[in-house]
Amino acid sequence: MKTTSRRGILLAAGWVVIFFLLAPSLIVFPISLTDTSYLGLPEHGLSLQHWHTVVTNRVWRGGFMQSLVIALSASAVATAAGTLCAIGCWRLSSRFGEFVRVLMLAPLIVPQIVYALGLYRFYASLHLLDTYAGVIAAHAAIGLPFVVLTVSAALVNFDVRLERAARNLGATPMQSLRRVLIPNIKAGIISGAVFAFIASWDELIIVLFIASRKIRTLPRAIWSGVNESLDPAIAAVAVILIIVTVLVLSISLLSGRRQTARNPN
Repeated sequence: MKTTSRRGILLAAGWVVIFFLLAPSLIVFPISLTDTSYLGLPEHGLSLQHWHTVVTNRVWRGGFMQSLVIALSASAVATAAGTLCAIGCWRLSSRFGEFVRVLMLAPLIVPQIVYALGLYRFYASLHLLDTYAGVIAAHAAIGLPFVVLTVSAALVNFDVRLERAARNLGATPMQSLRRVLIPNIKAGIISGAVFAFIASWDELIIVLFIASRKIRTLPRAIWSGVNESLDPAIAAVAVILIIVTVLVLSISLLSGRRQTARNPN
């Protein structure tokens, strides 16, 4: 009985913490349906007028498409580079490999505003300011640590004997990588790609430093809207950001469960 009561208390405490963390984000849902012309809860009823503004406004639509393209491109680059880096460090199994793995975590360790300031000075000399290539590369760099971490964790549980067996049966290093190693660590690769996508999708500070007029991602459009006017359409855009993030995480979770069901061991 004591064990059951303790579990109940811990479960209730966990739900309280979750609600405390999510409540500030959930409040934007009713605000996005307000019938007023300012940020606030609905007074006389629910209205979709601000959602209509988001759909029809060229700035919001352009920001959504730019954020989507940049996030997809950056997550693809980060996933490819991070997976190869993690596999390389895993194969080395030396102090140098550990050093490289720690070095890849620098974008998470260094304060983002410091990283953005250094990136601005570096991009200025390369003429990459306010370019898609520059923003994608910067976003890929901040997504890279997530891929390295998740793939490295997946490699810990990988049975090396599978790869050795493939090599003994005549598989080339590339064939064993493509047909044996990568399929067995697919869950870690997908999780890293999802986190890299979310990191790029929600990123603001770096875009403020290295982009100006040409590139206006959705978070930057929200930032500009807050500075210029407190339009309730901002709440609708925030809801879109939350929904896309939740959908991407849900897809990652479902794919991980499917792979676990196929490979229970």
